Parts: sequence; C-alpha cells; structure tokens
Amino acid sequence: MREEFDHIVIGGGASGCVAAARLVTDGDRRVLLLEAGYSHHHPLLDMPPGIFKLINGSKYMTYHHTEPQQHLHGRVHDIPQGNVLGGGTSVNAQVYMRGRPSDYDEWDAILRGSNDGASWDWATVLQHFRRIEGNNRIANELHGSDGPLLVSDPGHIDDVSRWFVQSVQLLGEPLTNDFNGVTQRGVGFYQFMNRKGKRSSAAYAYVEPLKDDPRLTVRLRAAVQRIEIEQGRAVGVTYKDASGAQHTVYSRGDIVLSAGALVTPKLLMLSGLGPSDHLRHHGIKAIADLPGVGRNLIDHPEVPVISVANGPYGYYRQGVGWRMLRNGLNFKLFGNGPILSAGFEAGAFINPIDRDAPPSIQAFCVPIVYLDRDLLKVFDDTYGVTITTVLVKPKSRGFVELRSGDPRDLPRVSPHLLADPEDMRIMVAGQRFFREVLMSGPLGKRIEKVIAPDDPNPSDEQMAEHCRRFVKTNYHPASTARMGADGDPMAVLDARMRVRGIENLRVSDMSAVPNINAGNTTAPAMMLGDRCADFILGLDRPGVATVH
Repeated sequence: MREEFDHIVIGGGASGCVAAARLVTDGDRRVLLLEAGYSHHHPLLDMPPGIFKLINGSKYMTYHHTEPQQHLHGRVHDIPQGNVLGGGTSVNAQVYMRGRPSDYDEWDAILRGSNDGASWDWATVLQHFRRIEGNNRIANELHGSDGPLLVSDPGHIDDVSRWFVQSVQLLGEPLTNDFNGVTQRGVGFYQFMNRKGKRSSAAYAYVEPLKDDPRLTVRLRAAVQRIEIEQGRAVGVTYKDASGAQHTVYSRGDIVLSAGALVTPKLLMLSGLGPSDHLRHHGIKAIADLPGVGRNLIDHPEVPVISVANGPYGYYRQGVGWRMLRNGLNFKLFGNGPILSAGFEAGAFINPIDRDAPPSIQAFCVPIVYLDRDLLKVFDDTYGVTITTVLVKPKSRGFVELRSGDPRDLPRVSPHLLADPEDMRIMVAGQRFFREVLMSGPLGKRIEKVIAPDDPNPSDEQMAEHCRRFVKTNYHPASTARMGADGDPMAVLDARMRVRGIENLRVSDMSAVPNINAGNTTAPAMMLGDRCADFILGLDRPGVATVH
C-alpha cells in the first residue's frame, strides 16, 4: 500500500523538530518525521553535564572524520554530530546564543537579490526567536518568556567561573548580564537550554508534547537513502529501518530536509541534486546541476589555552567515585550542586585586536583540562582550567563531498579550519588575551602554570603552531546548501529555503545559512525550522521594528 503524508521532515534535529511540530499544531497537517538516530530518553542526555560522559564515544554521536588537513600538518580530527532525536540539542552543552543583529542583516543584504520578497533581517527573525524562547529571567522586546524552549541561568556556578569573570573585567572588558542583549561584547555567565537540572532539547520542547497526537508520526533508526523526484518535483523519501528493510513514503506537500550541514548535502547529492560532474563520478544521474551543494562549509574553529591549577579547583573528578555519589545525592535531595551545570558557566565576547570593534572571539571557561578526542593523552590528568577561544566569523571555507554512491558511507568532510591567514591572526591574538587572563587577577592566583602554549613568552609563530596542533570544531558546521540571490550560481536555495529547480523541497537547517552567525548555532537552527514552517503554511509576516 502507498503510504502518504501531507509533509515529510528528514532529520529530527534542532530545526526538524520545530518544523514538524509547527506544521502539525499550526497547520493541522499529517507529518512524518524521519530520524536516523536513537531516542532522546537517557538519563545522561537529560542532565546538563551528562554529555561529558558520552562525548568521546557513544551511539548518540556520529563521528565524522575530516580529510587530512594539509595546513595542519596532515592532522585528521573529528566533527561529532548528534545521532539522536533532537540532534545537537540532545547532546550539546546547551548554551543559548542567537548571534548578533548584524548577522541577520548581513543575510538579508545577501538575499536582497532574490525575487520572492522574503526578508531575513534582524527585525524579522527576532519574532521567531521570541516565539521559541521561554526565558526564566528576561522578558522584554528581545526575549520571549512563554515559548516551549526553556532557557535558564546556570543552576550552579563554580568558583573558577567567578574568578574568570572577575579577571576578564580587570583587563578592561565590561560585565554583561545578557549575551543576547543589545550588545554582545563583554564577560559574564551564559544562559542554557535547561531547567532545574533537565535538558530542554528540541525533542522535549516540540516533539514530546505531541507524542499522542495522531497527526505526527516519528520513526527512529530511519536511514534515508534518497529523496524521490519525479518530473522536477520531490514526491517521496526512500529509507531503511533498523532491520535493513527498505521503504518508500510519499508526500502531498513540501518535503523538508533538515539532516544537518554534513548530511543534508550528502542526501541532496544522492538524490541527483548537486555538482553534475561529481554526481556522475559516483554513478548518480544529475537531475539538477547545483554546484553549490557541499561547497562553502563553514565551522567555528576552537583552540584551547590550558593550565594546571595550584589547588583542588573546578570539576576534575567530580563525576567519579565518592564525589559522583555526593553530587548525585545533593541533586536528588536538595536540587543543587554541579549536576545543575553543563560543565562550564562563564564566557566572553571580545575583539583582541580592536577592543571597541565587534567581537571576533568567543570564549568559554571550562574548569577542567579539556581536550579533543585525538589529544586526550597529551597532558597528565589533573586539576586545571581551560579557556577555549572560538573565532566567531571565520573566513576559511571547506567542503562536503560524497565518498561513494552508497548511502551507508559518511561523506568526505574537509573544514579547512584556520586555513585563511586572517583567521589565524585573530585566533593568535585571542589566545594571547586569554593566556593573560589565566595569569592575572583572581584566576591567576589559582593557576600554577599554563601548559599549552607552554612557552612563557611565545612568538606569533609558536602561537600559530599551537593553534594548528590543537584546533578543533566548535560543533557548528554550516552553509553547505546555502540560500542566495537569484543570480548567484552557488546558491542552492532561494530566500524561502526552496531548492532551486525542484518543486516541493526545502532545506531547513544550518546548511541553509548564507554565513555563520557569531556564536552557538542551536538557537538559529531552531529559528530556521520555525521560519520554514511559516513559509510552508503561508504565515510569513513582515518584520517589526525593535532594538538593534
């Protein structure tokens, strides 16, 4: 029998969960949500710091290995992506960050040459952010307090985080109470997507309330093979279930592809949508020659400054032995303690080259020695503090390509982190600033030594070499099937997220963005899902004036 729905959403991540739920609740549509990963119900996924138990090897993650990065001396590193309902929102560190108004005004300027009349400026997207957000402290023209995504101040703040905030202030940066406020610059405490010790993922916020609604069908362990296209129109999806059985399901209306910036281009190419020469090389008939599919990969590069503490500070060994039992009892009996923290609480946005210019570096203060998987055994296991510095508007661009025509194969991914000389120049300056933070003020009094970079007076080239050795993803791949103006040959989508040349197919995840936002990408991904649903339902509303 032919199984048919009003809409099919491919990928149950941040954007897909929002889009599917909105199509059901506001459109009264029958929706099938296909997710390749597992259920989000797991106690370690629910509690804020639980992901640190899973990050270095878990079925809830797909570990994409980069192609050897020649500018990093041939290094291969991981790009973990969620393999679970909720996607990254079920496995990330839960930081709530939208970027800054200029990010979206930039998108709008790029898309202004599109003939469909859709605006992407800050005033327009802000209404979507506010509709999603349920903030427990802030309710004003910039923040929503009644949305399904629960946003909260950190439930526990470690002393290391307080010393970091004080030390950065003493170096001249202002204290901020809201990184999503009128200005991004400053140092302070992040807000997180959790409440009272439980994660608020897109799965919990949007899909869970509809678990008994017959209009929404969710299928897990559903590995999509391709999108079925007939006479230039997307009509269905072929997938395999956990047993390996193959199914084809059909859609009367739009199909929404939201599998993330690494898998979305892969699925487009497997469906015959992409660079025609590349498709033919893998034995795939090109239905639409879209050279931008898989190009323009952007990710936020992250480099740690690592120090050893001179006392038992921070979160070292708080998740093992008697400390784990103590913290668990505190949480169960009194609702407090480190389990309420995502593993860090404080951060900063600064411009280390021109302090009054828009921030170019985002920082996270992590009260442990924190390293990527391929570097775990570089340093001794001990008390320490790591400040990770993240380049928020990188110029470097990479790519995603098919490894083969077999849907089971992960794509070839080459992010080219820090390949652009300007990216390296800014990162080195950021490293210098936060190395000084570790050696000054209240935080400096608790640091025995900085061990990476370990030279007491490193040259720019030594700093750059440190960056090449330790750079990693901030888990924010984006822009591999981007929106663009009508005359842009690399634009995969129009300004209403529709795949060019194909009817009834939209892309609604971070693949779609013209450029990456300055900061974490979960909230923008959810905004994209909300906006995509509005486009499909004809509910797109003009922007309203607000604070810039």
